[in-house]
Amino acid sequence: MPATWPHGPERILPPLPAGVRAPARRPGPLGRAMDRVDPAVRAGVRRVLTLLCILPLLLILAREAPRLPQSPLILGYGFVVLAGTIAMLYISYSKYDDPAVRELRRRPRRLGDFPPLPAVPRVSFLLAVKDEEECIEDCVRSMAASAYPDLQIVVVDDLSEDGTRAVLRRLEAELGITVLYLEKNLGKKHALVRACEIADGDVIAFTDSDCILAPDALRRCVDALVRHPELGAVSGHCRALNAPVSVFTRAQDVWYEGQFRVAKAAEAVFGSVACVSGPLAVFRRDAIYNYLPAWAGDRFMGAPFRFATDRQLTGYVLGQKWKGRALKRQYADSPFVTAANYPERKWRIGYVQSARVWTNVPARFRPFMKQQIRWKKSFIRNMCFTGTFMWRRGLGPAALYYGHALWVVAAPVMAFRHLLWAPLHGAGFLTLLYLGGVVLKGLVWGLAFKIDNPGDTRWRYRPVMSLLSSVLLAWLLPYSIATIRRGVWSRSAT
Repeated sequence: MPATWPHGPERILPPLPAGVRAPARRPGPLGRAMDRVDPAVRAGVRRVLTLLCILPLLLILAREAPRLPQSPLILGYGFVVLAGTIAMLYISYSKYDDPAVRELRRRPRRLGDFPPLPAVPRVSFLLAVKDEEECIEDCVRSMAASAYPDLQIVVVDDLSEDGTRAVLRRLEAELGITVLYLEKNLGKKHALVRACEIADGDVIAFTDSDCILAPDALRRCVDALVRHPELGAVSGHCRALNAPVSVFTRAQDVWYEGQFRVAKAAEAVFGSVACVSGPLAVFRRDAIYNYLPAWAGDRFMGAPFRFATDRQLTGYVLGQKWKGRALKRQYADSPFVTAANYPERKWRIGYVQSARVWTNVPARFRPFMKQQIRWKKSFIRNMCFTGTFMWRRGLGPAALYYGHALWVVAAPVMAFRHLLWAPLHGAGFLTLLYLGGVVLKGLVWGLAFKIDNPGDTRWRYRPVMSLLSSVLLAWLLPYSIATIRRGVWSRSAT
């Protein structure tokens, strides 16, 4: 069904590229039947079905467990990684609920600590852009096509030097959006904070300049916040917009699906999603407003940290109960602190699977590597902030967060040991065992993709991404540490 624009003359939303699948509007027969049964029965059925699906993996673990004491170094890493994958799959498929669809089962005991939003809160939808002439029009049009009644759209041009400004001037006149044209390049975080200065919404949402949103994506995220006052922020669900281009982009598309549907869903069960990702990040105003100057002025290892750092902004929501007062004191003279002093709350953060957004992933190797290095640097910086308090949020959130961090830190060590040391010392079988485990993990994630996307054959590309991650991307962590003080404002995915 075509979407029409709520701003300006009626227009049709540009179609998604061939091969990009829009989300199903209705659940299948099994989903509809499950929605009609008692919630406790539905939860029990989901647990049983999930256990049946992961039973082969549990049998592999049971078979290998007695051999661990004999070869702890050889078998230990693979055993722990597989056990962690099984736990994440079980949590996400048996316990996750979409907060835009139904009431969450795990909620705080004292809901009165969280003020409710209006039934239809005002939403400020913000975007920062620099030199994105080719894709900016589709992005802004998809923002304006959001099926939401009370929407303020603010786009900030951070001194683009191509034809981006001409496109924005035309869209500004046609769609009635607000565009700020900066005369000095500030960087993405500072540009977004400039947009926040004029944002008047109860909810502040962000997207990236290379994204296209489903018309109902923003509304679903806002619905989740309205229905669950304890949620200070939610993340949408992102896939690759340019997936059909090559094997490389198809592999990234399947990887994105797993990172959201499995990893973020598992974190959302505990209300502790560690990164509200840039393609669709939706926050309550009172959860982030006081911390925007800290975000823009973030410094690390003696230098400004220029990356947009979705993780860091998320960290301010997750950790403000313990870090909030100190951050507000540090920026006590900022208008973002003096205008309104919001209480520090132990917010939860969720994930809305039904809120779909598509982003252009890197189609060539060099931009892909640059993106991965940016992400690794953001991970490092965030570990030094969020890692200091995540243990306070409970056993589940701590296990998922620190377990992932340990896997990232151990990855280059394991790659060196299995791919370099082992062959040089005549232990080639260890290398084959390591690569076989990587492929097995990729197949497990690929099958999870197939369950969620029946009939889609792209699940076959997931082992490719696993191999790429273990053989190549693992080495980027030490490089990112060594170059952490370098930073550029770039979003190119070509």
